[in-house]
Amino acid sequence: EVQLVESGGGLVQAGGSLRLSCAASEITFDDYSIGWFRQAPGKEREGVACISSSDGTTYYADSVKGRFTISSDNAWNTVYLQMNSLKPEDTAVYYCATDWGIDSSTWNNQDEYDYWGQGTQVTVSS
Repeated sequence: EVQLVESGGGLVQAGGSLRLSCAASEITFDDYSIGWFRQAPGKEREGVACISSSDGTTYYADSVKGRFTISSDNAWNTVYLQMNSLKPEDTAVYYCATDWGIDSSTWNNQDEYDYWGQGTQVTVSS
């Protein structure tokens, strides 16, 4: 069974930085993507960033472009989300998710992903 475990969340002041980690195991399909999603209380879950294992292509939501960076280690054991210049509106529970066969037009659709981590809380104070 695919397992994803997020870590690295916490409390930070506006303008600060955090790095989230997603430890992945038991992924057996070849062409897969790992995405980061977030959900704040009372709001819809939204896609933040995605990286493809096949070619390393990355995708970002407009709201985080230039501030967040998604990357992986060489063995794809861990995927990271480096978050800089954090804003209060970035406050949310952040989840990593994975599945195979996700194309560029649907990377930010949560329904495309079948496997999810437990989430990690990020709180940005003003």
